[in-house]
Amino acid sequence: MSRRTRIFLALIAVYAIGMAALLYQLLADLDPRYRESAEEGLIETAQLMATVIEQDVEFGALPTDRIGGIFRDLYARRFSAQVYQLHKTRVDLRAYVTNRHGVVVYDSTGRALGQDFSHWRDVRLTLLGEYGARTTRDVPTDATSTVMYVGAPIRWNGEIVGVVTLGKPVQSFGQFVAAARNNVIYVGLVSGLSALLLALVLSFLLIRPLGISSDLFAALRTAWWRDEGGRRHFSPRRAWRAVRAQARAAGQEVRDAIAGRNYVQDYVRQLTHELKSPISAVRGAAELLQEPGMPPEQAARFAANIARESHRLQEVVDRMMELSALESRRMLRDQQRVALAPMLEELAAAARAQAPRLRIDVQIDDDVAVEGDPFLLRRAVGNLLDNAVEFTAPMASLAPGDAARGESGSADIVLRLSRDGRMARIAVRDHGPGVPSYAEGKLFDKFFSLARPGSQKKSTGLGLSFVREIATLHQGSVDVGNAVPRRGPDAPRADQGALAVLRLPALKP
Repeated sequence: MSRRTRIFLALIAVYAIGMAALLYQLLADLDPRYRESAEEGLIETAQLMATVIEQDVEFGALPTDRIGGIFRDLYARRFSAQVYQLHKTRVDLRAYVTNRHGVVVYDSTGRALGQDFSHWRDVRLTLLGEYGARTTRDVPTDATSTVMYVGAPIRWNGEIVGVVTLGKPVQSFGQFVAAARNNVIYVGLVSGLSALLLALVLSFLLIRPLGISSDLFAALRTAWWRDEGGRRHFSPRRAWRAVRAQARAAGQEVRDAIAGRNYVQDYVRQLTHELKSPISAVRGAAELLQEPGMPPEQAARFAANIARESHRLQEVVDRMMELSALESRRMLRDQQRVALAPMLEELAAAARAQAPRLRIDVQIDDDVAVEGDPFLLRRAVGNLLDNAVEFTAPMASLAPGDAARGESGSADIVLRLSRDGRMARIAVRDHGPGVPSYAEGKLFDKFFSLARPGSQKKSTGLGLSFVREIATLHQGSVDVGNAVPRRGPDAPRADQGALAVLRLPALKP
């Protein structure tokens, strides 16, 4: 994973963690806030009930007939009230009255009459002239049976002669808490995704204000095609591929923008390191040529060295310009139907002309076609084939026992075309030394190159990076590894060679 991607993912992770912490805090505060609201309403109702009872107190005695009749009629009362998603049809309040000793003289539920409640906080504190409230479970093992109680003093001639306590089951407003919790989660997720989408859009606009929109419209125009009669038709498959390609390209631009200076520094450092060696060679040869009395043979050798290193410099610069131009392309503009079998045959014929001592075979398992840029696809497969040619020794230089080599029979290099599900699979199999263990995972790094057998020369190290960019533009992938896995880090293989596989989305037959 590149540094750009790690930074991009880290920013997303920080944002996600922050949003999660905010949502957690909001959800944790919901239940206490609803309980505070319910408690405030119970306080006022309890004070009202205490005032009603005080009207009938005589000489400190607590008459309960009136409050009993109130609650009896209240429980018998039926109504219909729609409170948002809650349909309420009866009253959930409960009440009990205790005397100055804390003994229950009235209980609306009829279960606690005559019991001593002086140890409960709502009764004990209220009798002392303080605010008394408690939350208790009716069933100790059942959290849904929790009831909130609030006490209010009953006074006669300025003296507290009793307590009236109102209770309300927490379950009665638990539905509001659950609904609010669901709403907070929904709004939080939608807001988070919207903010993330807005940030991405703003990033796109800052990177390239008009380029993304114009590229998207240009890509969608490719979804229209004309038949032989000149009539226009719309292809949903082409449109979907265009949108996917544009989304991937836009994401790449955001990652590049986040990487910013580091990405440029890495590029410059790699390019400087690659150019340093040939520049030093050219400079050294030029200085030696300036010395007087140099024999013509040595002068010719140094001149050839200058020409060779200059060619290498030119090749690196050209490849870098090609790769840079390819990386800046967010998507393919003009796509055509490309028949892969004829293209492989042409590339194999050109490779045979350049390396006549090598036998190069083409195997067509399925005549697959893809949609893309024919020039870029030819360059991608050509690079893979060139690598195979450079790393493969001709049959004549091998021992007689090595003539029958693996799945390819007597062929040095095999180009194989097949269908793998919805993908076209182009495999390039050679019989060279394969990929050493230290190079695995580095083959697609810019400027990384392995020494060619025999000459020990290295390439620019940009060919596979070029192939990967082409595969990405075509929504495909490329892999390079050993044709036969090693049994150990340095263990020899009975059948040597490398296998490069290019996968591209295949068109329907």
